[in-house]
Order: sequence, then C-alpha cells, then structure tokens
Amino acid sequence: MTADERFAQLGLELPPPPAPKGVYKPFLIDGRHLYVSGHGPVKTDGSLIFGKVGGELDIEQGKLAAQQVGLTILSTIKTNLGSLEKVKRVIKVLGMVNGVPAFDRHPYVINGCSELFAKVWGEENGIGVRSAVGMGMLPENIPVEIEALFELK
Repeated sequence: MTADERFAQLGLELPPPPAPKGVYKPFLIDGRHLYVSGHGPVKTDGSLIFGKVGGELDIEQGKLAAQQVGLTILSTIKTNLGSLEKVKRVIKVLGMVNGVPAFDRHPYVINGCSELFAKVWGEENGIGVRSAVGMGMLPENIPVEIEALFELK
C-alpha cells in the first residue's frame, strides 16, 4: 500500500498549504533531502489553532494540534511534490510546544504529529529522530510549530 493510500484510509482531510508569513521558503529540496520549514496548525478552513497547552488547551487538544501541524506539513508535501509517495522516510522532526511555564509533557504533544507520520509511511520509514521542546511563546500564540527533514526516493 502506498503512502497516499494509507493516508486516504485514515479519513483525515488536508488543510490548505500555508503561505510563508516571513522571508523564507516553506520547503526546499537539496539532492534527496526535503526540508520543511516550521509549520503551524492550519485547520481545513485555513484558520489557525491558537492557545497555550496547559492553559487554553489541555494536553489532548495540544496533541490534536500537533496532528494538525502534521497534516499541514503533508499538505505542503502533496501540493509541491504531487504525492506523499515521493517521500522515502522521515529523518528528523523538531516539535516546539507553546505551553504554560509548568507544562512539561512536550514529547506527548508532539506524538500527535509523529503518530500521523508513522501511519502514513509505516513505522520503519515514518518514525525518525526527534526533538520535542517547550517554548515561552510561538508566533501568533499557536500551540505547536513543527519542522521536519525527509529523505526523497
């Protein structure tokens, strides 16, 4: 089964790919590597999810926001490459969580994205190395920002 077929089985909808909100490229291909800039949680209507995890959002809402960031990254990939199947594997994920000062479950939140990638590309190719860190604030008060590095086929 292909990555696109596995994604279709999940019954999830891709949001529109976000336009850059600064001077950067949303993705860059260098040889067989695809670098994806930090993405936020874009909903299917194009709006963003806002709030601090442990404040306006509970931990499960934070995890769902991280999944939504994963969907946003998939949207950027599919829009620019035409298919998720062009990705061989996930190399690295850097997840940043906008949490209240006492919040310390950043890895759990970022699992929302990591679990999605594992379902799309399988556990062997969909799970790469990862960092999950807390931030004092993220742009526009989004709860999660994630950047990723992929190997292309």
